[in-house]
Amino acid sequence: MLIRNVSLLYGKELNYIVRTNVRVSGKYIGQIGKDLTPSSKEQVIDCEGLLMIPGFVNSHTHIGDSIGKDVGINSSVESKIHPVGGFKQKILNNSEVSHLTNFIKNSCISMVRKGITTFIDFREGGLEGVNILKKASSGIPIRPIILGRINYYQDSKLIRQDMPLPDSKKSDLEILVKNCNGLGISGPNEFSSSVLRYFARQKTIRAIHSAETEESNNISKKTTKKTETQRALLARPNLLVHMTYASKADLTLAARNMASIAVCPRANGALAEGIPDVNLMMETGCNVIIGTDNVMVNSPDMFKEMDYLWKVSMGMTKTRISPKSILEMATVNATGVLGSKIGVIQKNSFADCIFIEKHSIDLEPMHNPHAAIVHRASENTIRAVMFEGEIVHGKI
Repeated sequence: MLIRNVSLLYGKELNYIVRTNVRVSGKYIGQIGKDLTPSSKEQVIDCEGLLMIPGFVNSHTHIGDSIGKDVGINSSVESKIHPVGGFKQKILNNSEVSHLTNFIKNSCISMVRKGITTFIDFREGGLEGVNILKKASSGIPIRPIILGRINYYQDSKLIRQDMPLPDSKKSDLEILVKNCNGLGISGPNEFSSSVLRYFARQKTIRAIHSAETEESNNISKKTTKKTETQRALLARPNLLVHMTYASKADLTLAARNMASIAVCPRANGALAEGIPDVNLMMETGCNVIIGTDNVMVNSPDMFKEMDYLWKVSMGMTKTRISPKSILEMATVNATGVLGSKIGVIQKNSFADCIFIEKHSIDLEPMHNPHAAIVHRASENTIRAVMFEGEIVHGKI
């Protein structure tokens, strides 16, 4: 397929090219250039008036929570989503598998329509939970990166005793890792240092919640005399989630350990828990990416997430942030976790793309493409979505 006369946000810098041609070869981006001509029998699509951008990467979700939308909306974070006692767990544990599957499927479809082509999900429920998500997303043109977890947590007493992971749970973990894309660890306050170090030995993607709330940070210091982030890094994570209350020292440590950070500003706001300081994260050298978090409290919409993060961050810090930096967090920065083929338009990357209508009533005239996407674009400005070289939503 040869896409002609398209505007493009190219490469890891999201450089704006006013007009070019893009060849799609199977699932991948092939050649890019103004002088490309169609080969024999090649499908040619003229995309005059369209802006081609990378498909969004939703870098943190709990998509199973789709079944509990807005339940207990005024409740505290701990009562809602605590991995052991939160009522979210009760909802998930007492729901019919068919109901969970149906609502997960609906959220996947919703994400496709909003230009999300990849999502990273923390999947509760052990191997069964992983298999529910696999079944629900099967046949839907979206790429789930499933980070599973075993059904095991430790209390403060076991953490102080530095109790290791029981052998039976090591077996569960071994089976789990073989059947998903990585580990989605609830947080350092649920595990001893010994267990966190055991997680670090797993040769897979490792992600962990950290410093989401002031309370969780204080619990870590009270229990172990270390910050939540210091302990989270014992698991040698590729990805730290939230870091809303991480100090500059914590962020510097995260950057040194090359752990990316997934921020979820709208969910933090909805839970009345503050806003992550992305300025400080970038200042300390952290690779920042964006997720929409629990579908229970937040819609999986990256347009809304970018707009909210950009404006609230500037309003709180009274410091300008480039909209291009925000857009990078929703797309190309995910390559730091998922590799160079996802979240970017360049040769040999997956052909996961969004085609934006440049002449949409909300966008025209488009003087700054990055700003237009971050705070003016929406699902309504999408002409089409491509996943692995196929148009899967809309048409061009």
